[in-house]
Amino acid sequence: MNKTRLEAFSDGVIAIIITIMVLEMKVPHGSDWEALKPLWPVLLSYVLSFVYVGIYWNNHHHLLHAVHKISGGVLWPNLHLLFWLSLLPFATGWMGENHFAPLPVAVYGGVLVMAALAWVLLQRALVCIPGNNTVLAQALGKDWKGKISPLIYLASIALAFVHVGLSLAGYAIAAALWLIPDRRIEHHLSRSE
Repeated sequence: MNKTRLEAFSDGVIAIIITIMVLEMKVPHGSDWEALKPLWPVLLSYVLSFVYVGIYWNNHHHLLHAVHKISGGVLWPNLHLLFWLSLLPFATGWMGENHFAPLPVAVYGGVLVMAALAWVLLQRALVCIPGNNTVLAQALGKDWKGKISPLIYLASIALAFVHVGLSLAGYAIAAALWLIPDRRIEHHLSRSE
């Protein structure tokens, strides 16, 4: 199967996710800095989620660039990933509107951990296709970031009921791990060409 339609569809869904998140932010009633004060949790939630969506978009691009073909068995894991990412606007809005209350912060982490697990399933589905496994499997290697991120999310979910600030710090740390672009795939592609 040609991967172009999968890439285009995924890019479109991710663009819609970002659009929904920004449209959920309400314009303040007032023209001074005080009018923005009550919105800081909403803005902070949006920034964190925007970073996460950007990370997934960037890594999705690199992942599909590393494969030569896809199969029908890849379509469902890709949709599974997009499903969890599509819940980010809801979790983001709930968390921001409720000023980082413990349950919304924990639910946000639940969406993140499920998206991370869906990402692993997508990677495995792509590696299983004959012709893809050589470069992609070598590039993914031990994937320490992919293994540690869900653990950070799970710890942050539990921390949401103890200290919300520590929970949010965990989500930010996991995002920071991925903000540094993952050069493994690019490195292996340049070596194989």
